[in-house]
Amino acid sequence: MTLKIFAEKKDCGLAAAKVAAAKIRTAIAERGECRIILATGISQYDMLTQLATEPGIDWGKVEFFHLDEYAGLPASHPASFRRFIKDRLIAKLPAAPKQVNYIPGDATDLKEALAALGAHLQEKPADVCFIGLGENGHIAFNDPPADFDSEDAYLVVKLDEVCRNQQLKEGWFATLEDVPTQAVSMSVRQILKSRSIINIVSDSRKIYAVQSTFEGELCPNHPASVIRLHPDCVTFCDVAAAAGLSKITRDFCSR
Repeated sequence: MTLKIFAEKKDCGLAAAKVAAAKIRTAIAERGECRIILATGISQYDMLTQLATEPGIDWGKVEFFHLDEYAGLPASHPASFRRFIKDRLIAKLPAAPKQVNYIPGDATDLKEALAALGAHLQEKPADVCFIGLGENGHIAFNDPPADFDSEDAYLVVKLDEVCRNQQLKEGWFATLEDVPTQAVSMSVRQILKSRSIINIVSDSRKIYAVQSTFEGELCPNHPASVIRLHPDCVTFCDVAAAAGLSKITRDFCSR
């Protein structure tokens, strides 16, 4: 697992977008298409802004999938991740993508909808999967202890209090009671099936998450630690989030 540390969080996003764009161009050149899994949240802002402006990408050959979404929340809600993706990326692309596969978190028959979406996702590997880390060390909405065994593409999961408080502090909801207690999350195993993983993390509130990912026990109580098993995973991190890492880890993973 590779670690790239930057002085400013904006630089993390810009660098991540450049690496992702190169992988997207390569996928289109080699396979005629590219499948991308999109993450949401503050950590993704700068990356998404830059990615939309990257030259030489035939967006008509790019298919997007959605990493996670709140259960029961309509797409019109300000905190909806479907709305986030539409506003911060899809609306800013210079051309329409091949397809955007959103998680229908408020579907009447959620189980059936997720089965159909998951089956489509599992037809071919994703070329690039964007993720971030929650304050509790989650990836997607796989809060600790995460399910490391399920082969389902998407799971309905319970959100823990650390995760729900993070959503509240970030301004997505007015009160803790407004934060949903359940979400739809891409499973850990499905994330690991991606050809490349690009992890973007920033701010001092993510010190524990970064430290447990790189130096903690590889176990469900440290959900993101599992990305150490992936052959092509790069973490773009600012100095604030990386402050808890040992010099040995920094030197080894930054090579």
